[in-house]
Order: sequence, then C-alpha cells, then structure tokens
Amino acid sequence: MESVFQQNDNRTELSDVGEFALIEKLTAELQVINKSTIKAVGDDAAVIQNGDMQTLVSVDLLVEGVHFDLMYTPLKHLGYKAAVVNFSDIAAMNGKPMQIVIGLAVSNRFSLEALEELYSGIRLACEQYGVDLVGGDTTSSMSGLFISVTVIGQALPQDICYRHGAAENDLLCVSGDLGAAYMGLMLLEREKAVYKADPSMQPDLDGNDYVLSRQLKPEARFDVLEELKKAGVKPSSMIDISDGLASEIIHLCKASNLGCRIYETKIPIDPATIRLAEEFRLVPSIPALNGGEDYELLFTISPSDFEKIRNIESVSVIGHMTTNRGETVMITIDDRLIPLKAQGWDGLRNNNKQD
Repeated sequence: MESVFQQNDNRTELSDVGEFALIEKLTAELQVINKSTIKAVGDDAAVIQNGDMQTLVSVDLLVEGVHFDLMYTPLKHLGYKAAVVNFSDIAAMNGKPMQIVIGLAVSNRFSLEALEELYSGIRLACEQYGVDLVGGDTTSSMSGLFISVTVIGQALPQDICYRHGAAENDLLCVSGDLGAAYMGLMLLEREKAVYKADPSMQPDLDGNDYVLSRQLKPEARFDVLEELKKAGVKPSSMIDISDGLASEIIHLCKASNLGCRIYETKIPIDPATIRLAEEFRLVPSIPALNGGEDYELLFTISPSDFEKIRNIESVSVIGHMTTNRGETVMITIDDRLIPLKAQGWDGLRNNNKQD
C-alpha cells in the first residue's frame, strides 16, 4: 500500500526563504473552521470571539544564541523582556494582556537559582502590567535555553486594531523614539568582542544607560494607547516595531493594499542614539529603520484626527499612506527618494545568529 505521506525530495534552505515568507507558505492553505475564530494568522495576535469580548492570543519563542546572549543579558532582565515583548503584541491590537503561559526548555548548565532569577523577571513584568502567570511546561534541552511565552489578552470588538485598516492619505505615526535598542545591542556586542580578545578589559558602558535599557528592558506602550483614547483617536491600523521600522511599514502597506511615503527628518531618534550611531559611523536613521526591538507602536490615523494628536509628545507623524500599492519610499534629508527594504530582524536568516 502506498503511503499517504509522500516525501518531497526538493530542498529549499530556510535561510533562503526568510521568516515572513515561511509563515506565508506554511499557512497559505489553512482554512478557518470555527465561527469563533475572528482573525487567524497574519496579525500581531489571533482574535477569538468570547462572548461580548474578543480574546487575543500571541506567542513568541526566544532561543539562546539567536535572540539573546547570556554573556551580557542578566537572567532577570531576560525574563522581564520575554514577557513584555508579548504584551507589546497585545498593545499592537489595542487590547489588554490578561494571562501568560510559559514554556521552558533548559540544559543542565542552569541551576535552580538561575531559573528562579529568570522567573523573578517574568513575575516583575506581570506585576507591572497586571498580568497573571497561569501555567506552562518545562523540559530538558540538549543545549542552551529556550523560552516560549503565550499571552492571552482581550478587547471589545470595536476597539481592536488590525494591520489592514489603513486608508489613502492616512497619516503614518510612531510612538517614542527608534533605533536605541539596536545601538544598545551594538554596544554590548562591541564590549563582548573586546572582552573575548582580552578578558582583563572591563566593559566600557558609561553614559549609555538609555540605549542599554532599551535593549535589555523594553516596555510595551500601553501609555500611548491611553493617550490616544483620551484624545478620542482610534488608529485605523497598527503594528508594534519588533523587526525594524522599514519591515513594519511594509507589513502595514501590504495588509492594507497601499503604499506610503515617509520622511527621514520626521523619524524620532533620541540624542543618545544619534551620538552612539555616529560613534559607530552609522547614519542614525539606519538603526531606526532596520534595527528592531524598539517595541514602539507604528500606526495610521485619519488626517482629520491630526489636531487631536499633534500635542501628544510621545507620538510623531512620519509620513502618509498612498494609493501606489507596493511603493514604500522615504524622502531623505537631502530630498532623494529611496525605496524602503525589509532589512531588519528575520529569525531564519543566517546572519542573525549571535556568536
């Protein structure tokens, strides 16, 4: 009898496909069966009908050597960050995180005390954001530490923001400032290289507290959601900036079947980020566009709402949506028009691996 499972002899390397194309290929033929599934794959969180409210579900996997390096990442900070980056996905849907479930695979390199330190960071994040840690699973790992966090949130149906809601001429906005987390990573990697070359050398991190905190202890921007709500503004589309501004802009444009124009001079960058970027001989907009891990919110609003948000200090208008589908461009400081490319974080690219 012929097997129902036919082996495919063709081989395509995952590094040639990339994370986002892989997700599209694996989920292209999935069909929604249950009426309670409002939104499946393709946004920051899945949406499930649950009475008068809708349930939001998202998951992130953090792998040692790929997503974090324990040479310079304290376990308590790692636990905090693992939880908060999931909360940020719920923020991007304009919802509230309620519970998390933790999956952990760990090698015998780690002691009980080490894992208690990791969980102290997770608990701190839960306390900070009013989230319950309700369960999980642990198992052994042949190498390193693997952390899987599933977050469950909720929102009223009319409050949820998707990636696909933008309209022509909508203003493209970001919260906070960009590029700091990447420059914090660059600094840590530089000092790691110095230490490996000469273990007697002490890390030179003085004066860089801001960029280091942005890398090691990010925060989810629920405060911005509150400010928008007070101003009477609901974003027409939204996503969080985990993979770099350029990548997220392209996601919003693709989901909404639109293009966009942004302006380099409008991208908010902290002075500490600019100073360190110049020290590394980088144009400051490069880490802002391609660095990732800022966990700020990228969203669109109707032009009629501009007056309502213009005095919100934590929000910057960086461009607008256009009908030129697929054309995502930036007007540079010297008035050149250049295409935006998704050069930020991709979990399957070979060059993402940390040494």
